[in-house]
Amino acid sequence: MFLFLSKILPLFLYPLGLACLLLLLALILLWRSPRWSAVPIGLALVVLLLGSNGWVSSWLVQSLELQHVPTAELPPADAIVVLGGSTHSISPPRPWVEVTEEGDRVLYAAKLYRDGKAPTLILSGGRIEWRGSGPAESADMATLVETMGVPASAILQDPTSLNTYQNAVNVKQLMQMHGIRRILLVTSAMHMPRALRIFQKLGIDAIPAPTDYLVTESDYQEFQTTSKGRILSLLPDADQLRMTTRALKEYLGIGIYWLRGWL
Repeated sequence: MFLFLSKILPLFLYPLGLACLLLLLALILLWRSPRWSAVPIGLALVVLLLGSNGWVSSWLVQSLELQHVPTAELPPADAIVVLGGSTHSISPPRPWVEVTEEGDRVLYAAKLYRDGKAPTLILSGGRIEWRGSGPAESADMATLVETMGVPASAILQDPTSLNTYQNAVNVKQLMQMHGIRRILLVTSAMHMPRALRIFQKLGIDAIPAPTDYLVTESDYQEFQTTSKGRILSLLPDADQLRMTTRALKEYLGIGIYWLRGWL
C-alpha cells in the first residue's frame, strides 16, 4: 500500500496535478462564489508557467545533478551496481527490450565493466505488477548488458526490489553473500543524491558514478548567453515541465525517505 500511495499521492503536488486541482476548485467556485474563481485559475496558470519555464527547470535539475559530479577518474571497485527504472520489457508490438530516458544507466554500467572498473555487475530492480507485465527489470538489464559484451557469469541480479530503499537493502545482502566490499553506484545524476545517501546509511562503501544528465553546461550557457535561448526558456514547454516534475519528485522522495529514517 505504501508503494501505491507513494506513486499516486505526489501526482497532485507536481505542477500538472496541482494545476488540475486548482482548476477543479475554480469550477466549484464558479457555482458557489463566482467572483473568487479567478484566484485558483490565476494560480494554476502561474504553476504551469513556472513549471514549464526553462530557467526554473534547469536550476532545479542542476541543483541535484551537480551534487556528485566526479572530479577525477573513477577508481576500481569490487562491483558495479545499476539501479532499475530504465527498461521496458518485451511486449507486442515491441520486438525486444527497450530503454527509457534513464536507459543511460545500463549503457554506462556496461562501459564501466568493459573499462575494467569492476569484475561484477549487480543489476537491481523488480517489476511493479500494476505498471506493466514481464520479467523483472534486472532480467531486462541483463539481456541488454550481455548484448554489449558482459558475460552472464559476471552478473548478479536482485529481481525483487521495488524502490530505491529496497535496492540498497537487497544489494547489501548480495554483497555480503559474495564478499563484495566496495561498489560503483550507477544511477541517473538527478537520482544520485537520494540513492547514495540510502546506500551510505546502510554502511555500504559506494562511489557515485552518475549518468543520464538532463542539463549540460552548454545547455545552461545557451539560456544565459543567447537572446533566442532566453526567449525560448521563458515560453511554456512540455519537456521543461517534465524536467521540473522529475526534480520535484526527487526532492519529495528525499523528504519522505528522511521521515522514514532511510537517509
